[in-house]
Amino acid sequence: MVKVGIPRALLYYQYYPMWKTFFGELGAEVVVSPPTTQATLAVGSSRVVADTCLPVKVFCGHVLALVENCDYIFIPALRSVKSKIYNCSKFLGLPDMTRAVIPECPPILDMDIDINKGKRRLYQAIYKLGRPFSWNPFKVRRAALAAWQAHREYKELMINECLTPPQAIARISGAEMPSPNPNQPAIALVGHPYLLYDEMINHRLIHRLEQAGYRTLTPEMLTAEQLETAITRLTGKPYWTYEEEVVGSGGHYLESGVEGAIGVIAFGCGPDSLMMDMVQRQAIRLKTTPFMSLTLEEHSAEAGVVTRLEAFLDMIQRKKRRGAEVCV
Repeated sequence: MVKVGIPRALLYYQYYPMWKTFFGELGAEVVVSPPTTQATLAVGSSRVVADTCLPVKVFCGHVLALVENCDYIFIPALRSVKSKIYNCSKFLGLPDMTRAVIPECPPILDMDIDINKGKRRLYQAIYKLGRPFSWNPFKVRRAALAAWQAHREYKELMINECLTPPQAIARISGAEMPSPNPNQPAIALVGHPYLLYDEMINHRLIHRLEQAGYRTLTPEMLTAEQLETAITRLTGKPYWTYEEEVVGSGGHYLESGVEGAIGVIAFGCGPDSLMMDMVQRQAIRLKTTPFMSLTLEEHSAEAGVVTRLEAFLDMIQRKKRRGAEVCV
């Protein structure tokens, strides 16, 4: 059976169930790289220049982990998924960059996704992607429809059950996942999935919040309408493809009554810096929800992240105590 490798980085948490379904319907076996380790980051960093952003360094490490374990590696070039809204440059040339810095990489299944070029170009790209597995266009079409349905169910599961992408993927795979306790105080996490759910990069941020007695609310738990309303309120019109993950979720959660919100960005990322600044300005204007911006890079020390998190949670507790004293 032909094996298709999928790196556990960048777009993995948004689209893995869809990709797995598509290739599975075409008779291929999907192989996912192991969770990120320090070695993954180190070997990925060694292949690119120092100025490359952290998520791309991690991505290269995951590709290298798949080199000996699959026949193909799937790396799409995702340019735009909505009209006149564009993606970060690191996604546009990802297949070409991978070929350049990892010459030993197996053949790359690349797919140019750009809604601005019209549906016909998108359909052609889908058929081209399925051609190594089947020349039957009807079989490829059925696989694409099944993949889209899997993606919709995945998103609905996260919204309806308040699950994070790793929890939803585990649930889809058949694992028993406990439902979040709605009575626990909530902390909102704002940022891209490749930062929020990679435990090595963020030093187990979600786990630490759970250990402190908080449940986490993330962008994937919000509907498209909630995200679009918040973006319109803050910026008027989105420009970046994943602006909803930062501006939309941040704007919504700051007015939802959560105990606090944490914005997570990668060092040196221009779009993230602009979007998180909008959220931070909104938090200052509202003055109702404590907000902390956490910047991650490859040299971020675990002790530094833990210290900042403990100080932030302590601030929330002091705010609640002051509120209780005023009420008395």
